[in-house]
Amino acid sequence: MKYLQVVLNSELFIIFIGIVLFFKYCAALKRDQPHALLTTHRSECLRLTDDRAIALIFQRPSEVFLIMLNQKLPHAPSEELTIDIDLLYEMDPCELKLDEMIEAEPEPEMIEGLPASDALTPADRYLELFEHVQSSKLFADSKTFPDCAPKMDPLDILIRYRKVKRHRDFDLKRFVENHFWLPETPSSEYVSDPANSLKEHIDQLWPVLTREPQDHIPWSSLLPLPQSYIVPGGRFSETYYWDSYFTMLGLAESGREDLLKCMADNFAWMIENYGHIPNGNRTYYLSRSQPPVFALMVELFEEDGVRGARRYLDHLKMEYAFWMDGADSLVLNQAYRHVIRMSDGSLLNRYWDDRDTPRDESWLEDVETAKHSGRPPNEVYRDLRAGAASGWDYSSRWLRDAGRLASIRTTQFIPIDLNAFLYKLESAIANISALKGDKEAEALFRQKANDRRDAVNRYLWDDENGCYRDYDWRREQMALFSAASIVPLYVGMATHEQADRLANAVRSRLLTPGGILATEHETGEQWDKPNGWAPLQWMAIQGFKLYGDDHLGDEIARNWLKTVNLFYQEHHKLIEKYHIADGMPREGGGGEYPLQDGFGWTNGVVRRLIGLYGEP
Repeated sequence: MKYLQVVLNSELFIIFIGIVLFFKYCAALKRDQPHALLTTHRSECLRLTDDRAIALIFQRPSEVFLIMLNQKLPHAPSEELTIDIDLLYEMDPCELKLDEMIEAEPEPEMIEGLPASDALTPADRYLELFEHVQSSKLFADSKTFPDCAPKMDPLDILIRYRKVKRHRDFDLKRFVENHFWLPETPSSEYVSDPANSLKEHIDQLWPVLTREPQDHIPWSSLLPLPQSYIVPGGRFSETYYWDSYFTMLGLAESGREDLLKCMADNFAWMIENYGHIPNGNRTYYLSRSQPPVFALMVELFEEDGVRGARRYLDHLKMEYAFWMDGADSLVLNQAYRHVIRMSDGSLLNRYWDDRDTPRDESWLEDVETAKHSGRPPNEVYRDLRAGAASGWDYSSRWLRDAGRLASIRTTQFIPIDLNAFLYKLESAIANISALKGDKEAEALFRQKANDRRDAVNRYLWDDENGCYRDYDWRREQMALFSAASIVPLYVGMATHEQADRLANAVRSRLLTPGGILATEHETGEQWDKPNGWAPLQWMAIQGFKLYGDDHLGDEIARNWLKTVNLFYQEHHKLIEKYHIADGMPREGGGGEYPLQDGFGWTNGVVRRLIGLYGEP
């Protein structure tokens, strides 16, 4: 094929594009369209409000040009550009849509307070290079490459890759090593002292798991935070939303109010800047959140004297707005993002991710899962992402066919734990509003909490079996029973009768000599039998004790402390999850990645339990 060479003066061409975009945008406004859309070849979009669209066109025309071509061609102001048209077709240039709104699942808004260039994920930046690295299994862990930081402008790296990738002697591994810094793992240098007690071991681990604020490496996927924070450990070198709450329980017990304050400030800062708390502080986590536990954190801050709860009222309201976005416009049996309008008009929530592409950190695994699903890949990717947002990634809770991850349908389920956490959020806003004398807001959110509790009792309470269960809103039927059923007790949402009946269900179906199981189904997924997880133990212990069942709460606590201590005495470490089904604690299995040491929330829960029950 002949190559058609087009020589363009870069500045004139960019100005021309800006003018075309502006007039198309004005035409869209005349049709009363509320947004302009710029879509990429991956069917993702940047949704621009009126002022942002104009600002992007006139202040940053080169970035509009970049969006159109899916690449940035380096140039000086007066230099001429040579664009290989054949190459552009090969790169699948993106499509520009300013005339119509896409009638599909909603796409993420532009992120407030963060430059658009910093919101790009590694998959967005490196395009076919990213897919080449991930599909080649260059790294054993799919998370490694997304966590690499580039040594130069990512678009320069991409252009270099396109120039050399077809060379006979091209070495992908060497190319990546020459252009990226591999992620550091400081915690791997720590060696535990076998002479230390379990309590001493945990207290000495806090500095190892602490990350200090540092200068942001340009174009890195790691999002900088203003204060110090705790990471879980192992492959997880960033902070995670719901993990952090359970970690903070132990920090408070260890007297580390300094770190509690820092983490409080970090989460408030993320809500202020992103409108929500992301899954973690990585660009590839920005499109989703995790179980909304900030209200529980605020309660913890108040208990431990770190911050007054009133300080966080606006942040709690902002988080609530994120989870309820679009609720007011829903008709019966309709869903938008996280919200579902039920057939009786009540509102309940689900887990969601604004993207429908393979996760950067599990790209190859997601692609393989979608291949075996028999469904449109973007549906599978969305459900996998929503499963990650749930914190239970993955579990039979989200599977249509137990044991087959490709049958995942996370967005079709109304989870009991999510709606209990949101009940807590609504109640916290009502309580703090009352403290501030805002009776109108108190009444509004008290009513929202009551309405949610009533809806949960209608749809998610199984009166025949005496337990809470998730609800499949598409099929209009209840789903599986799991340890998530104890969250309504933890947040004070259940009646005493419900708590008593749930205690019987947990005793007969989930309780083991090592703690409580995640579910009673053995599927090979990590949030299923035979595994036990620290956050589930803590919420069960405190939930049953809150309703007066000290015997069951204490039994779970002592069983879990025994599990962790027996493993620690043999291996001198704490881990992410434990195999507890047969009374002999050992490493938990299943999941997409090897078992992780550390481990933030295990340390936090165990340290808190040691404060309550003493050393095991």
